[in-house]
Amino acid sequence: MLQVYIDFKSPYAFVALRPCWQLERDYGIAIEWLPLTLNIGSYLGTAKVDDTGKVTSNNRSPRQWQAVRYAYMDARRYADSQGLLLKGTQKIWDSSIAAIGLLWATDHARNRAALRDYTTMVFDRFWQRQLDIENAAVIAAVLEEAGISASGFSDYLAGPGRYHHDQLQEQILQAGCFGVPTFCINSETYFGRENLPIVRWHLEGEPGRIPHKAYDTVLS
Repeated sequence: MLQVYIDFKSPYAFVALRPCWQLERDYGIAIEWLPLTLNIGSYLGTAKVDDTGKVTSNNRSPRQWQAVRYAYMDARRYADSQGLLLKGTQKIWDSSIAAIGLLWATDHARNRAALRDYTTMVFDRFWQRQLDIENAAVIAAVLEEAGISASGFSDYLAGPGRYHHDQLQEQILQAGCFGVPTFCINSETYFGRENLPIVRWHLEGEPGRIPHKAYDTVLS
């Protein structure tokens, strides 16, 4: 079983999405997608920018700004290689509603294609600044567009879905996962999209030694 932890507000999770779905197709597996809702403000500070890119408020140190700018530059390299548009966000979003939407989609999608469509539409539109992931009605509409009934989603979001999400965050952190994307396979945990070649190597059925050439493979 391959588990993949994602957060819709993470650019690195965004650029890992399509390679992960390709793993499903290549190896005939069903990835268990799990939300890890990051508290980015706790380690990178917060900031807001206007439509022109001007910073209107922030509490970031120069070092935090350096880290944020590098992360966007780096993630855009991978996005460009996949023909994807990645626009910087104008604030740090609360992605928990979209995360609970992922839990709902996992339970209610009629097939893998519907689940893939939900994750792809949320990621693509959010990083094009075309999706308000803090709006429950917007997430419900994406579920419906993906072919997943959103009937009952509002109640789920306010009750069992929120509880499941919050409990899951505690379990994930206690298990030692701290960022996204994180991949768990064959009792091993790998953090970062740069480990996708190693995940692919595990799926080839060759555990035991890590081939040096695995890191030379670039997945797009």
